[in-house]
Amino acid sequence: MSPWAVLRVAFRALGRNTMRSFLTALGIIIGVAAFIAMVVIGEGAKARVEEAFSSMGTNLLIVLPGSSSQRGVFGGFGSQPTLTWDDLKAIQSEVPSVRHAAPQLRSTASVVSEEQNWTTSVTGVTPEYFEIRNWPVTSGVSFTASDIDAATKVVLLGTTVVDRLYGPGADPIGQTVRIKGMPFQVTGVMVRKGQSPMGQDYDDAVFIPVSTFRSKIQGGLNNFIAGSIFVGASSPASTSKAEREVRSLLRDRHHLPPEADDDFQVRNLTEIATAQQEGTKTLTAL
Repeated sequence: MSPWAVLRVAFRALGRNTMRSFLTALGIIIGVAAFIAMVVIGEGAKARVEEAFSSMGTNLLIVLPGSSSQRGVFGGFGSQPTLTWDDLKAIQSEVPSVRHAAPQLRSTASVVSEEQNWTTSVTGVTPEYFEIRNWPVTSGVSFTASDIDAATKVVLLGTTVVDRLYGPGADPIGQTVRIKGMPFQVTGVMVRKGQSPMGQDYDDAVFIPVSTFRSKIQGGLNNFIAGSIFVGASSPASTSKAEREVRSLLRDRHHLPPEADDDFQVRNLTEIATAQQEGTKTLTAL
């Protein structure tokens, strides 16, 4: 039978079964569209995960105080004040695969400008924190070592705080804001960072020298870190090695016997990001 004859037979069959032919074609169209949608959704999810984790910083470990489980029960963040400032110094100076280590102390307070006020996260850090987080200022200047030494009352604003206090696009450099009733001079505005993987607005925060936080916000100096330690490994390939070395160092410093659980937690953000990316790859493959 010639090709034309085959086509005539096919078209006659389609004509006799119009509804069946329509439903078959519709099923094919829906199947192809669903496949394309899944690919697009998977690629979009992968891109969002990668963007969210990259915004947290690169080669990043976060050391938290307190054991992850106590008597078989999962413990929350900061359940025990087990990290000290000497621990921080030791991580910085004694772990070969660590490039930087920095504290992060946080509180919530109202930040007041001349006309507006906004309740936000007040974070005490050192200059190394911004290097670990890969988070520069977009205008003005960041902290210096002298600001830490002198516990100066200077502040860096996140862009969300700028928008709330001064309006979008405003330049607050040189302005004075009050935090817990104390005047702070605005010296810089942070680059817009976006959201965390959990939806937290990174830009809804202000940053002050950690020494100022301890003396003015925390209200007292002691040897325990009432927060966390951010650790930047020297390279992506050395992040897991840095995690092992930090854990070994802290166990030794805390005099933990071999059978004892860690009295701290080390979160490897690189491994968490990799696991998330593998999940989105699976979604795309499906």
